Amino acid sequence: MRPLLKVAGHVRESEVVGMAKLMATATCTAFAGVLEATGERIGQRGLLERVGFLARLGRTLTGALVAARWDENSFDVLAAGVDERGEVLPSKGWMALRRLNWPKTVPPPAGVYVPDRVRRGVEEYAARTLRLALHRRGIVAAVLATWPADPGRRTEAEWTLLRALLPAGVSGAEIRNRTRQIGAYVAGHGQLPAGLCVLEGPPQVAPLVLLAAMDRQQVTLARVDAVTARLRVKLPLCAAPVTGRDWAWHVIDIRLPGIIAPDAVLHTPTLRPTRTGRIALDLPHSRPAPATKATGHTLALGFDWGVNTLLTGTLARLTGKGQTQRVVTDGRPLVFDATTVSAALHRLRGLRESLAAKRDHYRALADGLGSPHLRWPEHLDRARVLEVEHGRVCARIRQLNAALAWAAARWAVDQAVALGASVIYLEDLTTLEARGHRRGNARLSGQVRGTVAEAIRHLATKAGVAVVTVPARGTSRLCPGCLATLTHHPAPDRLSERGWKWAHCTGCGLSMDRDHAAARRIVSRGLLAQTHTTTERATHARTIRTTIEGTVRLVKRPKKTTRRLRRQHHAEHTPPRPRGTKTTPGKGHPTPTRPAAPRGRGTRRAAEQAPGQKTSRRMPDVRTVPATTPTTGAVQRPAGHDTTTPAAVPGLASGHGVPAHGRPEEDLLRSSRVRLSHRTCRRRTRAAERTGFHHLHATAVHPLTPRFGPPDSDRTRPRRARKAWKPQAHTEF
Repeated sequence: MRPLLKVAGHVRESEVVGMAKLMATATCTAFAGVLEATGERIGQRGLLERVGFLARLGRTLTGALVAARWDENSFDVLAAGVDERGEVLPSKGWMALRRLNWPKTVPPPAGVYVPDRVRRGVEEYAARTLRLALHRRGIVAAVLATWPADPGRRTEAEWTLLRALLPAGVSGAEIRNRTRQIGAYVAGHGQLPAGLCVLEGPPQVAPLVLLAAMDRQQVTLARVDAVTARLRVKLPLCAAPVTGRDWAWHVIDIRLPGIIAPDAVLHTPTLRPTRTGRIALDLPHSRPAPATKATGHTLALGFDWGVNTLLTGTLARLTGKGQTQRVVTDGRPLVFDATTVSAALHRLRGLRESLAAKRDHYRALADGLGSPHLRWPEHLDRARVLEVEHGRVCARIRQLNAALAWAAARWAVDQAVALGASVIYLEDLTTLEARGHRRGNARLSGQVRGTVAEAIRHLATKAGVAVVTVPARGTSRLCPGCLATLTHHPAPDRLSERGWKWAHCTGCGLSMDRDHAAARRIVSRGLLAQTHTTTERATHARTIRTTIEGTVRLVKRPKKTTRRLRRQHHAEHTPPRPRGTKTTPGKGHPTPTRPAAPRGRGTRRAAEQAPGQKTSRRMPDVRTVPATTPTTGAVQRPAGHDTTTPAAVPGLASGHGVPAHGRPEEDLLRSSRVRLSHRTCRRRTRAAERTGFHHLHATAVHPLTPRFGPPDSDRTRPRRARKAWKPQAHTEF
């Protein structure tokens, strides 16, 4: 079975003695199964049908249970956290609902037999949905209680009152979204809603099966070897099972992806049929990882988000103690430029919107004509074709976004490991929002920043690097060198014009890329305010909400080690030679010189004739010719592979203008886009080998000496460079 190499971004870490527990979810695919009672093999189509029976049955029961308890009284009981006898409700959702006797009010359909373990999964899914709605209900209640006179601009007193009523951990993005939702309701109905149940209806649930809420009587999971796991699950044999005989055990072998380590502990997965006709298994797994500290960092990487330049980072060090603390940097920018991929995603999003508009247009035409009309089925057929194409474009966008996000995260973590940084500081995504320009809003809404942040947390936890978010407000407004207000321009040679890309400070004369300056501010905020780091209990994500401003000083990178320094280091660290006469015998004869290997044509034959001579295959058989003829001015190339004219002699390799085998030269010249054959001598670029994209530009990942900048003492001169620090081999994902 081929796995889908995709990892969800659920990362949790619980600190233990020197280690942490990393949990993630890998999505695998089930292609076939075996009926345990008879040994009959069930193909993918039959297995998908039976999983679909269970998923649709669970969705029906879950939706009915959520709709039955979608009222303010039920939310009040669930928010209180106690039952009728005053006992605290358990943390497991299905146990809490059974303690409240809620599932008894929603029986299964008449004549359908549903095992108790399946009802557990249904109740667990319903409890999770209601608890998520309970969080939204608290935000809506706080916003309604402090509804301002101008929803678009609250006063300082209104903000203070609102934050006093909000639940803990609510971000600014959630406040804005709920304010806009309530504002739209007021514009349509002319009054404020009474609560969440009036503002929105019961949410629709997805067709999935939470096997984690069931026990061994319904599902078992065992690991066969390092790459295979065996899932036993009881599935219905028909859409409406009547008795227990309509349920049977199915054995499904799962091919584990390479991202699941052999020592990882597997947990019960979640089954869900997809629209493309496959069975997806969301397989949680946990493994030990090195514990990371929240404070005490001296060397850090800070990254700023961008539109085309997805990540721009810089390395900084915290020096001094107490009031003399300061942040220094070597000034080297780290850039992950995804301009080409971003442009492709923008084109795909435009195509997606165009297909959706055409699909809706044909549906509207069909609805206007009605079924008796002759053109009615034609419009529906065109709408169905556009719907299929719309789904394909959406799948391509999701695939490209995921690949880009994981490539950027892998690059960022590799930079931190190579440079010896113990923490990565990112901008808080909940405080970012583009304002004013609709085009900019569209580009930012399609970014993969959330996926990149989760991927960085996942990979950094494996590498033992902490990830902390800092406030993003004002990072591009002030100068990192003197904290004066920056002016933004299109380019460094156009400082008289207003722009966006380039930042200039009239106070200290700083002139640099806007994102690079913001990256310096981000890493400075993180290092100076690291004692205010908080960890969320639910997600274990670390964040800093306190802003401490400080300047970033640029220091010189240590000079390269010279011959004099190397000799001095060798003399200081090499043990002295013992005095007295030499006791070991020396060489009594000089080393004989080896004969040179023959060059030119016939090298292999000459080597066979003279076995004692050593030959080398690294020297190409190329003659040296003058570059340009003085009389005619024609350019002459060395003998060998011609890169300008098609091959006149059969047998030469195709590529670089030489037509491939089976494709005439006329077709090669007639095509608007010349495509090289597989045997071309052009190789992949380093950027493609490093990031996975051929048109992606990123700063090379190589180690620098971490001992840059002034030392902890009062001296201001940079210390001399020593032997470069070599990181350990990093072969993760």
